[in-house]
Amino acid sequence: MKTKIGIFKLTGCSGCQMEILRMEDIFLKLIDIVDVSYWVMVKRENEMQWDISFVEGSVSTAEEKKEIEEIRKKSKILVAFGDCAIGGCIPSIKNFISSHSFDGIEKFVDVDFTLKGCPPSRENIISLLINLLKDIKPRIKKYPVCVECKYKDNACLLKQNLPCMGPVTSAGCGALCPSLDRICEGCYGPMSNPNVESLAGIFKQMGLSRDDIIRKFRKYAGTSPEFYKEAGNEY
Repeated sequence: MKTKIGIFKLTGCSGCQMEILRMEDIFLKLIDIVDVSYWVMVKRENEMQWDISFVEGSVSTAEEKKEIEEIRKKSKILVAFGDCAIGGCIPSIKNFISSHSFDGIEKFVDVDFTLKGCPPSRENIISLLINLLKDIKPRIKKYPVCVECKYKDNACLLKQNLPCMGPVTSAGCGALCPSLDRICEGCYGPMSNPNVESLAGIFKQMGLSRDDIIRKFRKYAGTSPEFYKEAGNEY
């Protein structure tokens, strides 16, 4: 019997779902061993029971809270799919200026695995899915983007006096932006145990204002415990 997979969207841009479509020929091969039983974005007829559920988007309404609770009840494995599902991502900036909140799904239900990124890379989606199908515990990257920069022999942008978020951002993107001489913006969220205060101090030495520093830590993961203080939550 094929493994039944559900793909769901709460409040988000659908970018994470589009990344699944970018799997292209690999996705077509997976169809031979899995049954995508629920995916409103691409199917008219959808089943209501799933082995593995991928949930994109944040919870921003009472209806979505009920929906994620129902998805959790009917799923053997629940994956927070992308930064919005993990912690609200860019929409969560509104949490700082309004009572209308955008929260990650783990605030309401237990999550088995997370796929970081805005959006997660196709390689990471494939790796997680294959591991789950083989009943292997996925390996989570706990090191920063800086390690991926070293693998690629990238020149350190911090040493060039550029406010790169790489030292506190989780790896997984392959250092895409720094490899193109662009600073890391932090779209994979915080790495494991980041030294956030130290990086904020470096940014201050570069001449960034307190408001500039707050905006950098607030952009993708301002509601995360790791970035909470530097995102301005103490003010």
